Formats: sequence, C-alpha cells, structure tokens
Amino acid sequence: METITPKIKQITSNETIAIRHKVMWPNMSLEYVKLPNDESARHFGLFVNGEIISIISLFKEKNEIQFRKFATLIEFQGLGYGTILLKNIIDLIKKEGITKLWCNARIEKSKFYEKFNLKLASEKFKKDGIDYVVMEQQFNN
Repeated sequence: METITPKIKQITSNETIAIRHKVMWPNMSLEYVKLPNDESARHFGLFVNGEIISIISLFKEKNEIQFRKFATLIEFQGLGYGTILLKNIIDLIKKEGITKLWCNARIEKSKFYEKFNLKLASEKFKKDGIDYVVMEQQFNN
C-alpha cells in the first residue's frame, strides 16, 4: 500500500472558503464563512495528493494567536489529518515565541482539543444556535 505524505503550506483566505462552507456552515451563504479580518490572518492548508483537505486560520493579536475556521473535509475526518495540521501549527507558533493559543471550540469538539493540551477557559456560550466554549493553551517561551 502506498504511503500518502500530507503537505502543509500557507494559503490564501480565498482558498479556505470552500472547505469552511462545506464542513462548517453548508446551509449558509459563502459570504457567511468569510471573516472581516481574513486578509490580515495567516491561513494554512493540509494537502493530500495535491488536494487541500484541511484548513486553519490564525489571527494574531499582541503575542497571542486565535485559530479559527479549523476544518477537515468530512470524508477525511477521523484519519489524523486535522491532528497533523494542528500539531504543525502549534510547533510553528511556539517557535515564533507566541505565549497563548486559543479558540472558540464547538462543545462537541472540545475533547479533540484537549489532546493538544488546550484547556477550558470559559463557560459555554451560544452563537448561531451552536454551543461553544473558549479553549486555550499557554506557552512558556
């Protein structure tokens, strides 16, 4: 059996839109998945056989990074690709001297983020009918 080696590279915000839409908000418009500050963020994609299958967007403020719109195509979920992408991003931002990584996690995904040492940092809240919680990890650089 052939081994598939995923590749991670920086992409444009426009390259994230289709996956954001398909995975996170398929019943909303494409405009809905765009973020006001997408152009100032860094976006990364994980590619398998030249196809982008997982994406994440990083928004930096001071020495903290919030990751948003982290999504893997449904047919590739559960195969470890999201884990590879998030581990790579955590390694990258640690090297950059970032002191905190955080996200607004959908409640049903919080156990996934705990595998990366992200801890619950808030009570749950609702946005567009979905329950979220803030999860974060502090780094001692």
